Amino acid sequence: MAISEQDVTRIARLARIQLSPDETLQTQQELNDIFGLIARLQAVDTEGVEPMAHPLSAHQDIQLRLREDIAAPTSSEERRTALMSNAPAQDQGLFLVPTVIE
Repeated sequence: MAISEQDVTRIARLARIQLSPDETLQTQQELNDIFGLIARLQAVDTEGVEPMAHPLSAHQDIQLRLREDIAAPTSSEERRTALMSNAPAQDQGLFLVPTVIE
């Protein structure tokens, strides 16, 4: 799959990125190189190859160190305030999110 100059222009417009003509051609070449790499990866026969949870699991016994997912209260009001400081909207220590109705 090759991407055209018009495709790059459209993607740049959708992403609100302004590209010069030289940058458009360079981006087109880079995207086509990426698509070529993806095509090469998809062409590899992986029949009978077991998926790995970790890239080194084929060479050594790897145990993933996972913690239990347990909600815990914050140690103090100051800590909770610090943790919530990046929240776009919050109320009484809770994240406020838009209502989603399907």
